[in-house]
Amino acid sequence: MSRKTTSLIKAALSALHYARADTMLAPLTAGAGVIFTLHHVRPEPPEAFEPNRILKITPDFLEAVLGEVLAAGFDVIGLDDVPNRLTSDVADRPFACFTFDDGYRDNRDYALPVFRKFGLPFTVFVPANFPSGQADLWWLVLEETIRRANGIDATIDGRSRHFETSTVPGKEQAFHEIYWHLRRMDEDAARTIVADLARAHGVDGPALGRDLLMTWDELRQMAKDPLVTFGAHTNGHYALAKLPEDRARAEIVESIATMERELGRPCRHFSFPYGDPTAAGEREFRLASEAGVTTAVTTRKGLVHARHLNRLTALPRVSLNGDYQDTRFVKVFMSGAPFALRDAAKRLFGAPAAA
Repeated sequence: MSRKTTSLIKAALSALHYARADTMLAPLTAGAGVIFTLHHVRPEPPEAFEPNRILKITPDFLEAVLGEVLAAGFDVIGLDDVPNRLTSDVADRPFACFTFDDGYRDNRDYALPVFRKFGLPFTVFVPANFPSGQADLWWLVLEETIRRANGIDATIDGRSRHFETSTVPGKEQAFHEIYWHLRRMDEDAARTIVADLARAHGVDGPALGRDLLMTWDELRQMAKDPLVTFGAHTNGHYALAKLPEDRARAEIVESIATMERELGRPCRHFSFPYGDPTAAGEREFRLASEAGVTTAVTTRKGLVHARHLNRLTALPRVSLNGDYQDTRFVKVFMSGAPFALRDAAKRLFGAPAAA
């Protein structure tokens, strides 16, 4: 997402907040609960060029969010408790769940102390190949490659392109165009392209993964904390909708089995990598259900409603985004107003609303 688009969205969210539209609409738009998506929690500010900054929030902001959620009257619960909260005898208070994708070491070092301070639970979704040192964090490898390079050559939609990357704007343009081109491609081919670029510019992708991700021993130690639940996130962090059905099924089933074997406990929850409609759809929701998980979460934006009791493997989430580290925005999101307005606009223009 461009900085211009981000600025427009922030302006719209601010307008909703200051006009108190979120408060006025909440009785009509609020859901049974909200599931938050997080990735990194780190204290340092973003670098001048850091396109993946959206995946990172600070410990101070996380603490502020937990305070805001509790002050708003939400119960913070684990994913195990979501089905019961969606039944007809659901409690009057809404619920909130906090979920982390990928298994970064900073989840242990910076997020866990914040949750311990409040005594609140959270879930970490781990791709089964990652703790063994087989991670392909291609989006971060691409960022690091462009950060180091003064020029990048790539083929975009069949056309050879040279990107001048000696300046931050040039690096941002290169990342944006190459990243979204890769997201449209076959998964294996896209990763090969990034690996070739990294090799050409002296970037050690596997080492980057080892620096950032927890090992199985670290995960087993973290799993001893009663506040922490672990879920599966495929084997290799693939967009399942791009894979043949047998391979997609194996990515789900094998990752669940590996998590259970390595951590010595049931794995009842699953997160779809990327999680948007291009990465996970009805076929993937069915496969997760057939795998026997209690819940599976997407990144489709929205609150959880009572109707999701029948769609527990297609749950929406709300991102705690590095570009939106403001509790005013969190309050607006929890009201459900932005999602209701979005769905109303889609209906007006004939597009399908969110699941």
